[in-house]
Amino acid sequence: MKARKIKDRIYWMGAVDWDSRLFDSLIPLPDGTSYNAYLIEGSEKTALLDSVDPPMASELLAQLEGVPEIDYIISHHAEQDHSGTIPQILEKYPNAKLISTPKAKGMLIDLLQIPEDSFLTVEDGESLSLGDKTLRFIHTPWVHWPETMVTYLEEDRILFSCDFLGSHIATTDLYVTDEGRVYEAAKRYFAEIMMPFRNVIKKNLEKLTSYKIDMIAPSHGAIYPRPSFIIDAYHDWILGPPRNTVVLPYVSMHGSTKQMVDYFVSALVEKGVRVEQFNLAVTDIGKLAMALVDAATIVVGTPTVLAGPHPYAANSAFLANALRPKVKFLSIIGSYGWGGKTVETLAGMIPNLKVELLEPVLCKGAPSEEDFKALSDLAATVAKKHKEHGFT
Repeated sequence: MKARKIKDRIYWMGAVDWDSRLFDSLIPLPDGTSYNAYLIEGSEKTALLDSVDPPMASELLAQLEGVPEIDYIISHHAEQDHSGTIPQILEKYPNAKLISTPKAKGMLIDLLQIPEDSFLTVEDGESLSLGDKTLRFIHTPWVHWPETMVTYLEEDRILFSCDFLGSHIATTDLYVTDEGRVYEAAKRYFAEIMMPFRNVIKKNLEKLTSYKIDMIAPSHGAIYPRPSFIIDAYHDWILGPPRNTVVLPYVSMHGSTKQMVDYFVSALVEKGVRVEQFNLAVTDIGKLAMALVDAATIVVGTPTVLAGPHPYAANSAFLANALRPKVKFLSIIGSYGWGGKTVETLAGMIPNLKVELLEPVLCKGAPSEEDFKALSDLAATVAKKHKEHGFT
């Protein structure tokens, strides 16, 4: 794809990755992604903001064929999907200076073996003149690595946000046109990448309030011509209260746990509680992560395997602990054959979650009427807790 004009002497460059379905060998990409770089031509100097994932390097280099000189390369984030092609850009433009935060400098040297004399480091709030265009650098640590920053183009009021506020989505749209589709992709992106750092991200959002922003240009996904769309979404995901929702990841080996899950979900629905149910044997972990953004309660359903939880259930607990959602309550349901420590094991896997553990329901073999009553009681307890906290 050719470079695309955003405004006078401001261009989108990069690559749309239609085919990738897994990011970092971990994160599902059902909609592909894009790697966005941006070229800004001032009256005196030219800057390239970020690069692309190395497999896409030829596309960016082709877009730069008609650019005689680049004076500055801005690296917002050292991860290779943004920085990986910088060595080739420096080879093409040997006089260019690489601008980063001081922390990013060390990481880029470690990851890409870029010579130290190629760097200019910038402090938080420092500016750089390109002549008639001014770049203002804003340090935004932990979105989602410790070295990250964003760039604000003062004259055109554009925020180049790199991973911050982005979305994994492949599209020919330069700008967000389908907000519903992008909202889902951005929420998935937040859940999988940003949610563990939401307390720090809150401070980074506060830093941006002093800037008049007309457009947000991230490094993944389309450009936001209406910045409030994504900023308001982040405020809700970070600061909004949990919803009246139970997230129920489960796995069942011989049907007993599935019987319990079906009964429990029905009991919750009768009590007016919304449920997001995930069969861990087949689920997209990105969908599970998205559901955790708003959930008030997690209930894990698992059979007992070798005296502990099923590995899929343990993985879901590990994921929740790593993502640190704002969930308030946790419980466990499931079956066992002769005994075990399922509850103790799962409870011990979530030290990052400040939750109240509600009485688990574990049955020996297939669930009995007594077990079904215990599930009804647990559903009633969940509904009561949600109502007491005002979750809607």
